Amino acid sequence: MLSSLAGWQTLGLLLLSNLFMTVAWYGHLKNMASKPWWIAALLSWGIALFEYLLQVPANRIGYGAGFSLAQLKITQEVITLAVFVPFSVIYMGQPFKSDFIWAGLCLMGAVYFIFRGP
Repeated sequence: MLSSLAGWQTLGLLLLSNLFMTVAWYGHLKNMASKPWWIAALLSWGIALFEYLLQVPANRIGYGAGFSLAQLKITQEVITLAVFVPFSVIYMGQPFKSDFIWAGLCLMGAVYFIFRGP
């Protein structure tokens, strides 16, 4: 799957979609803390639109390239953690925790079980 252009397109689009979604879900906590929640929600929905414009094609391309539904989901979760950790540490100023490593190792186990052969 990753040997094909479609596999790499899937990963690239999922990475970009996760960047948008992470900002939509959590960016308002830093930038709009003094604003009413509904203003933050409207802005987040606007950002999330771009996430969907990337995520939907990513899943269609990946599914067509031979990723199973479960493989697409686990791939998305791994990318989510890979995006979330730098976002939380660099942008949000949260401390790095060893729990991030343990969570990543657990996800690697999920990757193994979902991508292993029949």
